[in-house]
Amino acid sequence: MKIMEKWSRWLGDDPHPASHMEKLLSALGAFLGILGVLVISHNVLGGQGTALVVTSMGASAVLLFAAPHSPLSQPWPVLGGHMLSSAIGISCVLLIHDTLTAAAVAVALSIAAMYYLRCLHPPGGAAALAVVLGGDAVHTLGYAYLVTPLLLNVLALLTVAMLFNAPLPHRRYPLWLAKLGSDNAPTEIEEKSMIAHSDLVYALSQIDTFIDVTEEDLLRIYHLATNHAHILPALAARDNRSK
Repeated sequence: MKIMEKWSRWLGDDPHPASHMEKLLSALGAFLGILGVLVISHNVLGGQGTALVVTSMGASAVLLFAAPHSPLSQPWPVLGGHMLSSAIGISCVLLIHDTLTAAAVAVALSIAAMYYLRCLHPPGGAAALAVVLGGDAVHTLGYAYLVTPLLLNVLALLTVAMLFNAPLPHRRYPLWLAKLGSDNAPTEIEEKSMIAHSDLVYALSQIDTFIDVTEEDLLRIYHLATNHAHILPALAARDNRSK
């Protein structure tokens, strides 16, 4: 027991306090998604090309199945992040002869492009890098690489994410599906504690950095915390009266 307590203290607080079932579901979904990606990539690129290209898909699988409601995990960031970054990577290969410079420029331009086109997806940086460093198996395909295997890989991953998460209301993907049929009506306490949407937008703009959570989730967290803060004193007061 002491060993477990020491180990827990060394690891620190769990930033992802999901249930064991939730963690197992994430792992199973990632297995199915990546299996489809590997089959497609191996048939097109062979072993060497596949090893580099699918690394970015593995990173996307973490987001799609472990954080399906993250803004970074939604279909447009996944599709746009991979396609845009890979297109930039191919362009850098054609225009910049030094491989190291081409790789660095590809990642930098991909981040800027994803920001402005609102499809920020961290694996996009890996996708750009994989194209530049993918060798002849990738370079000989040129821009055709964007269709086969890349587009097929992305569509396979998105399809598995939608189908796998569909039976579970709290995991439905994409995010707008999770909102369908859910009871989002605020309680009386939540209504009193609501902040205006304009105030939330202003607060986010003052932070001046990307926050990996939707505005709706921020409001929900705020409402739950406020509701909890009001309920505990009320329960304590009721217990004291009953005594």
